[in-house]
Amino acid sequence: MPSPLKVLFVSSEVAPFAKTGGLADVSSALPKALCRLGCDARVILPFYKCVNAGGFNLRKIRSQVFHDSLGNLQKFDIYETKDAGFTAYFIKNDNYFDRDQLYGTPEGDYKDNAYRFGFFSKAVLAAIEEIGFKCDVINCNDWQSALIPFYLKFKLAKEDFFKGIKTLFTIHNLAYQGQFSKDAMKDLAIPASFFNMHDLEFYGKINFMKSGILYSDAVNTVSKGYAEEILTVEYGCGLEGVLNVRKDRLFGITNGADYSEWSPEIDPLIAEKYNFNTLEKKALCKRDLLKTVGMKFSEDRPLLGSITRLAEQKGIDLLAHVMKKLVAMDVGVIVLGKGDEKYQNIFSKLASDYPEHLSVNIKFDNVLAHKIEAGSDMFLMPSRYEPCGLNQMYSLKYGTIPVVRATGGLDDIIIDIDENAVYGNGFKFGPATGEAFSNAIEMAVKRFENKEEWKAMQKKVMQLDFSWHHSAREYIDVYKKIIDSRGV
Repeated sequence: MPSPLKVLFVSSEVAPFAKTGGLADVSSALPKALCRLGCDARVILPFYKCVNAGGFNLRKIRSQVFHDSLGNLQKFDIYETKDAGFTAYFIKNDNYFDRDQLYGTPEGDYKDNAYRFGFFSKAVLAAIEEIGFKCDVINCNDWQSALIPFYLKFKLAKEDFFKGIKTLFTIHNLAYQGQFSKDAMKDLAIPASFFNMHDLEFYGKINFMKSGILYSDAVNTVSKGYAEEILTVEYGCGLEGVLNVRKDRLFGITNGADYSEWSPEIDPLIAEKYNFNTLEKKALCKRDLLKTVGMKFSEDRPLLGSITRLAEQKGIDLLAHVMKKLVAMDVGVIVLGKGDEKYQNIFSKLASDYPEHLSVNIKFDNVLAHKIEAGSDMFLMPSRYEPCGLNQMYSLKYGTIPVVRATGGLDDIIIDIDENAVYGNGFKFGPATGEAFSNAIEMAVKRFENKEEWKAMQKKVMQLDFSWHHSAREYIDVYKKIIDSRGV
């Protein structure tokens, strides 16, 4: 009987242990799906302060781990749990990870992030040798683990344990690249000779993302649309040239939805469970949502939800721009999320101006997120760019019709109802303007007024399948191509 495919999934955040965004959801759901398909998929992440406070069933399995070949590596402990649907390992070094936030504060990133995540990349490699997990593929995710392919290729290539281990580098958001002063190179054990335009130099700085793109065995993004977009100047964030050099090894695999966490049929966090045959119960979730946020708004009028990072990438400025029009349309809006202080202040002011039409909740709140998906009539995602997006898929399962901008994974997944009556599952707009956004919302609101048509649309979209099962199979195909070097 052949041995299972062994995959190490490296991520800076993994739900339920540590989360700031969709990366954490993917880093939990994909390994679980891989395990269900027969892989030995394990996850490794930092032991943050929030992990320590989370009450998880963790046990220390190694102490004071070190590795001679990785240079300037501080000693660390390894913790483990098997309670998440996969085996998860945690790298514990309080100098770097015992902090209130994962990456920084609203005022800016932690100034030593180069050293924190350079250490993390080195520690991951030291850890798997220490515990004896010789995987077939290391799946690195975003800049925080992007130095792993470099260390494998240039520091550990001659060591027996690491021979034959392949790497896939997954780009979740190209805009966040991990750019730091060249002064960090010595502590990161990167020779100065790599500071050139063909290797890690990028406009006078060292670029972690470049390492993942250049030195991994293959690269993928989290939707097919985004894989095409990042080859262009508009979306390439300055790395389009590097990506085009590697486009024969660039894959687009659209994320899936974790229906074990996001399905109204089984969701323990919403007021009333429901499915497409008991859709009338969704109204109870709407009532509960309005009560939860303390909003005096008619249950008969359209309620629009948004769970987002308050940042320009997410088009949050467009939502602020159209808020006065939405009030005139007599719709309600509930916003959940944190982000740039500028937009936190803007939305706090808007909420005080329009208390009967807008509820703003500046926080991360998983319970409220589920209530918003279940209780809203529509879900807003006006992103300027969106590598994949998950909430549009969650929304479909909850019968909450998405209104999205046609970009990246949003464009892949949402088909405009007005353009395709048979397969349409939401509303889309093109230009990143307030006018285009408000027009799309207005079209959705007009459809909402026809209750029978709206209900039929909800029933249809709730039966669509965007589960991780399909996406995980695509990842396995790419892993196998990487292992068989002739296939990539």
